[in-house]
Amino acid sequence: MKFGWRLFVGISLFYGITTVIYALWAKEVVGIVALILSTCLAALIGFYFWFTDRRLGSTLPEDNLDGEIADRAGEQGFFSPHSWWPFVVALFATITGLGLILGWWMTLIGTAALMISIM
Repeated sequence: MKFGWRLFVGISLFYGITTVIYALWAKEVVGIVALILSTCLAALIGFYFWFTDRRLGSTLPEDNLDGEIADRAGEQGFFSPHSWWPFVVALFATITGLGLILGWWMTLIGTAALMISIM
């Protein structure tokens, strides 16, 4: 977590400096707003990682400089090799996404089928 919050705070500082330079140089509203929102988003993620790191108080395997990849390995859960449901859910999610491009009727059908396949 230490690396994560430092990374995002650094990105937030970079975006903040870039925003000031862009605002003084270009005077274009949409770009300034986009950079301000990017700064705020990076700061929000950095704050969350910092707050979580401070609250947990433990060192994660990725914070150890001498750590190995195997230190983070563990149980990933059970995945059924013969289940068709991931394919069905992905198919209906694709239909829903294509419906946003092609037509609302397709979005409604895809969303309804997606809800049925999830439940």
